[in-house]
Amino acid sequence: MNANPQKTNLLGLPQSSLEAFIADMGEKPFRTRQLMQWMYQRGARDFADMTDLSKKLRERLESTAVIEGPTVMSEQASSDGTVKWLFVSGAGQAVETVFIPEPTRGTLCISSQVGCALDCAFCATGAQGFNRNLTTAEILGQVSHANSVLPPRPNGDPAVSNVVFMGMGEPLANYRNVLPAIKLLVSDNAYGLSRRRVTLSTSGIVPHIERLGDDCNVALAVSLHAPNDALRDKLVPINRVHPIAELLEACWRYADKHSRRFITFEYVMLRDVNDSVQHAEELSALLRGKPAKVNLIPFNPFEGSEFRRSGRDTIEAFQNRLRKHGIVATTRKTRGDDIDAACGQLAGKVKDRIRVRLGDKNIRVATA
Repeated sequence: MNANPQKTNLLGLPQSSLEAFIADMGEKPFRTRQLMQWMYQRGARDFADMTDLSKKLRERLESTAVIEGPTVMSEQASSDGTVKWLFVSGAGQAVETVFIPEPTRGTLCISSQVGCALDCAFCATGAQGFNRNLTTAEILGQVSHANSVLPPRPNGDPAVSNVVFMGMGEPLANYRNVLPAIKLLVSDNAYGLSRRRVTLSTSGIVPHIERLGDDCNVALAVSLHAPNDALRDKLVPINRVHPIAELLEACWRYADKHSRRFITFEYVMLRDVNDSVQHAEELSALLRGKPAKVNLIPFNPFEGSEFRRSGRDTIEAFQNRLRKHGIVATTRKTRGDDIDAACGQLAGKVKDRIRVRLGDKNIRVATA
């Protein structure tokens, strides 16, 4: 990442830390805003390009600081316009980032960890294991790279209009780096995205859902995937630590903190596993009358997986049963599956470093 560790990497520094860095140089606070706008809104990586900063300040920045994100290892383009990048994360590791273009928006699916420790049964990332957390600079570097290489939108805005923490890793297991990244994504001095256009997806680390509700206000998506504890214990092992009732209570509290904002519940459709009419009825009983919507995700196969995708008619029947009970339910369109960029297919290159036993079950966990 930082080719010169003696210099401070300014990418991803919280605004307060950047203000302190600038103040130590004897500069006024407004220089911080200028510097942030150059880094995040104009994509500058060379201090010499920052022409509204004094020459003296630019020279001092050149000698003491860098603006560095992760290095791109490869790029692939799907037949449907989806783009996938593989970013170097050191020691032979790599993480993946996916851009999904649509007529009204450009969504970037970013990674927060090298691999994932939660070991969800249907996910290629979890099957790879866990190596480490990404830094804030590595997280935001994915956004900066996409905006730098993709053409702007027709209105002149950057290509990335929406960011979803749905790539490799469990974002809430890397809270100390993900939170400052989110704050810069929504900062008017940085990327300036609407809070409704930044979505964090979690498998259900309840204490950090509570913290997130206090620390910021962005869209929350929860990987539910089962309507009862017995089945979710098998599909999403973190459920053995934070069962469904506890998870949902945290979700409703999060919604209440933010004016009853809807929580999206992601539900991967697995043939003959979680896709029956009875499962739909159980899910409806959990969510009926709550600020909830359901995103049904056709399973995307990967090498070594035991699961199969539910049939189209089965998915439609499941969706209709939810709607019958007044629950907003949509089916996610599969994008980028020809380059293994679809939901659940991201694997990157991961050397697994952590496996912790909880009881008599193997559950991979990561520290915050």
